[in-house]
Amino acid sequence: LEIEIKARCRWGIGEASVAEIDSINILQATLLAMTRAVEALGFEPGEILVDGNRLPRWRYRARAIVGGDASHPCISAASILAKEHRDRIMVAASRDFPGFGWESNMGYGTARHLAALRERGPTPLHRTSFAPVAQLCLI
Repeated sequence: LEIEIKARCRWGIGEASVAEIDSINILQATLLAMTRAVEALGFEPGEILVDGNRLPRWRYRARAIVGGDASHPCISAASILAKEHRDRIMVAASRDFPGFGWESNMGYGTARHLAALRERGPTPLHRTSFAPVAQLCLI
């Protein structure tokens, strides 16, 4: 679906770095990434639909829709593009930092990932604001 969506839609990807997340918190970093995704479009959209309950302070007309990915095809398409982009990042991370299982857990705190975190310690990709990483850093 990703290829078809990219061929048929205008789209943009926005990211926030680990340092930004740790500095401004996950919510603010998410809002920042949303803004970057809109800016990456290269045009000013008439309206932006966001899956969730929070919006950045935008000059754009926008609506936050809880469960929007289930009811709005454009949000579903954006979710697919975001997931595929993040999955590629995690697969690359699994090559750079083997043993964390990122190629299959996509960065989520599975038992394997948490065990590797305890055994190997955090990588530059781990957020120190994430409780299991913060606890390790205090030890």
